[in-house]
Amino acid sequence: MSKPEQITIDIYSDVVCPWCAIGYGQLLQALEQLEGEIEAEVRWRPFELNPEMPKQGEEQEAHLQRKYGRSKEEGAELRSRMKEIAENAGVSLSYQGEGDPPPAMMWNTRDCHKLLAFALDEAGPKIQTDLKLSLFEAHFSFRQDLSDREVLLDIAERVGLFREAAKAALENPILEGRVAHEEREAWEHNITGVPAMILNQKFMVPGAQGPETYVNVLRRVAEKSTGAGSD
Repeated sequence: MSKPEQITIDIYSDVVCPWCAIGYGQLLQALEQLEGEIEAEVRWRPFELNPEMPKQGEEQEAHLQRKYGRSKEEGAELRSRMKEIAENAGVSLSYQGEGDPPPAMMWNTRDCHKLLAFALDEAGPKIQTDLKLSLFEAHFSFRQDLSDREVLLDIAERVGLFREAAKAALENPILEGRVAHEEREAWEHNITGVPAMILNQKFMVPGAQGPETYVNVLRRVAEKSTGAGSD
């Protein structure tokens, strides 16, 4: 029996992007269908939706109305549709904390991306993915302040990173520069929205796609890679 084809998937995304969480859920469903045929190593790359967001953040609905010019009714309709798609992808965007939910907010996520870069270097793709999913959960399910470094350090510790090392990473200007550099690279590759997945550093899949789309694309990429290796 032949070994599964190995594919690397670099996902440009932001931790406050619901479609990024949905897209990853759909990708996982595709990889489940391809078990034994294709295996993927996922690496998360930075893309700040709101790089100029102030420390105090902004109420989500007000932000979206200001940024996209849509009404409250349009926003409610989109959230309803998005929630249904998310549930089909095995992703929860609903508040799961105790008591009444705090306001849904948008945060400055630069520190999140620095921590994700550190996690990849320090512990590898699996722990980085654990951190990414925990940040999604903190934002969507518990509405935590992702610009608060103590919140981020608690999350980092929970996924197995050393708190003091993570704290040093957040203060590291080299990581700051790396995140900025990778974001410039995204724009140079015409990535203007997320999620955007780069397969084997060559083939881009923009936006959240249904599982069958990912299955078809992954199979085509695997075929091309196999063909390239046999030349």
